[in-house]
Amino acid sequence: MTARLDLTRAQILAFRRHVGALDQRLPRGSRSLRRAAWAGLQDSMPRAALLSVHARVAGTESSTLADSSLVQLWGPRHHAYVIAARDIALFTLAGPRKVAEDLAARLHALLGGATMKYGEAGRTLGEHNANRLRYAAPTGTVLIRWDGARQPTVWTVPRPEVDPRDARLELARRYLHIFGPTTAEAFANWAGISAPRGVVAVDALRRRLTPVRTPVGDAWILTSDEPTFRAASRPAASARLLPSGDAYFLLQGRDRELLIPDASRRRALWTPRVWPGAVLVAGEIVGTWRRGLGIVTIQAWRRLTRAARAAVEAEVASLPLPDFQGRVVVRWED
Repeated sequence: MTARLDLTRAQILAFRRHVGALDQRLPRGSRSLRRAAWAGLQDSMPRAALLSVHARVAGTESSTLADSSLVQLWGPRHHAYVIAARDIALFTLAGPRKVAEDLAARLHALLGGATMKYGEAGRTLGEHNANRLRYAAPTGTVLIRWDGARQPTVWTVPRPEVDPRDARLELARRYLHIFGPTTAEAFANWAGISAPRGVVAVDALRRRLTPVRTPVGDAWILTSDEPTFRAASRPAASARLLPSGDAYFLLQGRDRELLIPDASRRRALWTPRVWPGAVLVAGEIVGTWRRGLGIVTIQAWRRLTRAARAAVEAEVASLPLPDFQGRVVVRWED
């Protein structure tokens, strides 16, 4: 049996920041957008995906999500996601399909190539709760456009010619790359699939995996990622503002303990209802942030240096906010 590789908290967080492009922004362009969305960009909060791109890709503008290389859909756990258009199969076909086929067929027949507000589509199909249309997403044929201010617009596209099992394996591989070290159970929870299916997917990748021991338990990494874990630490970015649901802290269970060791601070970040954003300074989450109109309120968990505050305020000033024109005010709550 292969000996488990011991990984420290510092190694794990440095790896996740590096593969998540949070230490150094990527150059603008469709290739960088796809890398930023390698594990999808959750967009359940208005403009969250745009702000996740901004944290990773240079030159992000308020119109960046309109890039033809990106699409929006209901992805893992039926949440709104922005992904690369080339990756539709991975983020849809891997999901549960029990009621998807019938809903998708009825929706396709209704729309006939047109677009429609999903509330209207739901009513026309006789669905008392239009949110049920989300369950058609695992067919890979339903796309949406939603900016948070109005109901999503829905339309249908041709079914991806990808085997659902292959899609699930590739999604598991990506999850292991972005969220590693991790487990099959964590993958299943994130992907919104049954635990047995998560285990089967990870087991199918076993020859490509290396067992590791972390401060919160045993897990797996992609063997191809081991050199990156072992590499010397890289300079962390001075500051990044991560929106609610950003992949860097889209975690459950003991993974949260690894990221935020202090229980009271975990409760401040992963709240029972809508999560705030996370303030990342020099590689550590040091507080939370929320925005209301032209005011960004930052709750710092410790006293920050003048340079750190200046870096955070520079990030605030650079946020691409399509719904606000003018100077954003920063309010500090220490």
